[in-house]
Amino acid sequence: MSISSGDTAWLLVSVALVMLMTPGVALFYGGLVRRKNLLSTMMMSFVALALIGVLWVFYGYSITFGPDNGGFIGGLDWLGLRGVGQEPSSIYATTVPHLAFMMFQGMFAIITVALITGAVVERVKFSALLIFSALWFTLVYSPVAHWVWGNSGWLARLGVMDFAGGIVVHITAGISALALALTLGPRKGFREKVPMEPNNVPLVVFGAGLLWFGWFGFNAGSALTAGGLASSALVATNTSAAAAAFTWMLLSWVYRRPSITGIATGAIAGLAAVTPAAGFIEPMAAIPIGIVAAVVCYYCMLFRMNKSGIDESLDVWAIHGVGGIWGTLATGIFATVAVNPAGANGLIAGNGIQLVKQLVGAVAVGAFAFAATWVLAKLVDVTVGLRVGSTEETIGLDISQHGERAYGGILR
Repeated sequence: MSISSGDTAWLLVSVALVMLMTPGVALFYGGLVRRKNLLSTMMMSFVALALIGVLWVFYGYSITFGPDNGGFIGGLDWLGLRGVGQEPSSIYATTVPHLAFMMFQGMFAIITVALITGAVVERVKFSALLIFSALWFTLVYSPVAHWVWGNSGWLARLGVMDFAGGIVVHITAGISALALALTLGPRKGFREKVPMEPNNVPLVVFGAGLLWFGWFGFNAGSALTAGGLASSALVATNTSAAAAAFTWMLLSWVYRRPSITGIATGAIAGLAAVTPAAGFIEPMAAIPIGIVAAVVCYYCMLFRMNKSGIDESLDVWAIHGVGGIWGTLATGIFATVAVNPAGANGLIAGNGIQLVKQLVGAVAVGAFAFAATWVLAKLVDVTVGLRVGSTEETIGLDISQHGERAYGGILR
C-alpha cells in the first residue's frame, strides 16, 4: 500500500465539500420555517457538526467501520482513533491516509443527523434533540452504515450496492424522520389555516446551491480516487439534479406557478436519488433517475401535505426517504460493470437479481430505521420530554430555546 497524493488531495477536498453541506442544510431548512424559528432550525443542523463530530472520533468510526462482529456492528478496536493514522487502511481506501477516509465518512454521519431535524422543526425541545441525536447516531446510523459499507457487513456480503449513501444516509434519515414526526405530533395550528410560509426564500435557494455544490464531494468523493470513476459519478450527479429540478418546475407549473422553492427542492430530490447509483451507472442513466425522482417525490409531498395529516414539516421523508428508495432500486436497474467493475450489472444489463438485492436492502434498512427511531423517540419523550410547552411553541423556539432573534420587529 502506498499513498497517492492525487487521491489524497481529492478526498481532502471532498471532506470540505461534504462538511459545507451541513451549513447548506441549515440555510435550506432555516429559510423554510417561520421567522420565529429560523435560528433554532439552523442550530439543529449546526450542532450536529459539534456533537457528532466529537462522537465520531471517540467511538463512532470504530463501531461503524471497525472489525466486524457478526455482520451487524464494528468492534471497539479503533476507539479514540487508536490505530487510525497517517498510513492507509489495509481494508478501506488503500491509497489515502486512514485518517482522511475516517474524516470523509464522519461528514456523512454528521449530515445524516442534520437531515432528520427537518421533520420536527418549530416544536422539538433542544435538549431532547441532543439526547435523541446521540442515541440515534449510535444505535441506528452506525449499525446501518456498517451493514452496507463495513467490511463483512451483512448487506455488503449480500451484494447490496450503495455508492454514496442512498440507503445509509437518505433512506435512514427519511424513514427515521417520518417515525420521529409521528411520535412528536403536528405543530400548533397545522391544518387550521395558520400561516406557515417560508420566512426567507433566498436562504432556501442559497442552501440548495450549497448542497448541490457539496454533493460533488458527497458522490464523486465516494470513488475514493481522483480518476475516471470520480468523473463519471460527478457527471451523473449533476445530470440527475438538473433533470429533477426541471421536471419539478414543470410539475409545479401545471398546478400553480414555477416557483424557485420548487425547483430547488426538485434538485435535492434528484441528488438524493442518484446518490446510491452515481458510481455504478452511465451518466445518461441519471436523466431517468432524476425525472422519476421528481415525479415520485412531488406526489408523495402532496400526499403528505393534503391527505395524510402528518406534519413531517420539511418533507424529509418525501424527498430523502422516497428519493433514496427510488435511487436504491434504480441502482439495481441501471448499474453496469462497464462503469465500475467493483459493482454489478443491473436489470437492464441482464442481472435482475441485483434489483431484488436492492429491494431487500431498502426494506430491511427502512423497517429497522422506523422501528428503532420510534422506540428511541418514545424513550426520550417519557424521560425528558420531546416537545416544548404550548407557550414556548407560540413564542417561537428562537426566543424560548435560545434567547435569540433572527430579525427585529414583531414575531409571527
